[in-house]
Amino acid sequence: MDGDLTLNWTPLAGPTNNGPGKNPANGTALATRTKTLRKRPDLYRVLLLNDDYTPMEFVVHVLMRFFNKNEEQATQIMLHVHHNGVGECGTYTFEIAETKVTQVMDFARENQHPLQCVMEKK
Repeated sequence: MDGDLTLNWTPLAGPTNNGPGKNPANGTALATRTKTLRKRPDLYRVLLLNDDYTPMEFVVHVLMRFFNKNEEQATQIMLHVHHNGVGECGTYTFEIAETKVTQVMDFARENQHPLQCVMEKK
């Protein structure tokens, strides 16, 4: 069953004055179910931005290393970024997308490339 199940008991009849010697209910109650639905997490697109200085081979390497693309997929994404100015590397939950952006940006800086990687809500 999806979600948590909570039972709430509501008296059907009985006096509202619950003083000494008073019966709070006549023993009849209604059981209701409250269903708690879990919301799917928001998804974020990780995007690479084109620049005129980062070598195409480096972009392909980044796509293979951090986004688990094979060489053909990485080359197609790199060419899309080159021709259109931006390309999607993948769609992830917030924490994973944020980690991938940080990894790519750190790796690009370590290798002295101005490659930009960003994320946006899908």
